[in-house]
Amino acid sequence: MEKIKAYFQTRLQLTAEYWELFSDSLEEKKYPKKSLLTTTGTTEKYLSFIDKGIVRLYNPGETDDLTFGFAFEGHFISAYDSFLTQTPYTYSIEALVNTKVWQICYDNLQRIYEISREGNFMGRLAGESLFLQKSRREISFLKDSAEQRYLQLFTQQPELIKFIPLKYIASYIGITHQALSRIRKRIT
Repeated sequence: MEKIKAYFQTRLQLTAEYWELFSDSLEEKKYPKKSLLTTTGTTEKYLSFIDKGIVRLYNPGETDDLTFGFAFEGHFISAYDSFLTQTPYTYSIEALVNTKVWQICYDNLQRIYEISREGNFMGRLAGESLFLQKSRREISFLKDSAEQRYLQLFTQQPELIKFIPLKYIASYIGITHQALSRIRKRIT
């Protein structure tokens, strides 16, 4: 729980009273490698903070999945569009390694929003973090080459990327596995 507390303390003056209110609403959840945090067709009930691990967001396909996001330690993860609207979504979130998250359920977060100014600010920080991840990826697809997208992912989390199968990385940067192999040969 210290990582999520540290995340917010760098951005907000947390009082002991507020931290107790917020932390009492958090649940620790552990997901083994290859398990699903969420599944297609369900409604997201949690906003999660990754304490340890790596997850991927993907659209399941008949032959291949389409990976459209990764989240690492120290970041928030959620099927956020579903979380906000409380409607089902069309993708899944999978733990790529053994993963531990701290989760707050939708109803508890709404209650904290109602009774605490700090809670509103913390919710805004989490939402902004998720928005920025999505926005950076979209902009990268508009202006960067596949090689540049690969290098950005590699420089963002060099110690963790080795745990992500190459087929997921290729899908994430929008190329085939063979094209990724050529890029990797060129840059090594």
